[in-house]
Amino acid sequence: MSWIIAAAIFIAGIFVGYIISRLTNKNQNQQISLKKDLDKSKYELEQYRQELVDHFARSAELLDNVSKDYSKLYEHMAKTSAELMPNLPTQDNPFAQRIATLEAVENNEPIEDEVMDHQPRDYANGATGLFSDKPTAIQDNEIPAAEPQAKAS
Repeated sequence: MSWIIAAAIFIAGIFVGYIISRLTNKNQNQQISLKKDLDKSKYELEQYRQELVDHFARSAELLDNVSKDYSKLYEHMAKTSAELMPNLPTQDNPFAQRIATLEAVENNEPIEDEVMDHQPRDYANGATGLFSDKPTAIQDNEIPAAEPQAKAS
């Protein structure tokens, strides 16, 4: 029976020693705190990296759009300079050297000039009023339909 008491005292001693070492060991509490701080820092770093990747992806997309818009503008300037000044010598036309090398910009969105194939309704056909020598009659298809006004509540 004495060996059972000795074993119980031994186990109780281990248990008490573990509790005392746990309470008095500040190093372990500090390690737990540092582990939490490390995990938090790793999480914040990963978030920052993801934000950085998103930022550069968006920036690349915007730069691509700017590049396409610039190419469309340059192509427009080259075409209209050739159309508006057909007799201009090629050495005087700043766009003449690059007209042949322009690549068509692939974009599914129509340009405003392609959408509007007629004059806006606020322009009259020909000279009217003070600028005409004789009075002209306005045709029925030139008069815009009056829109009903909404009542203010």
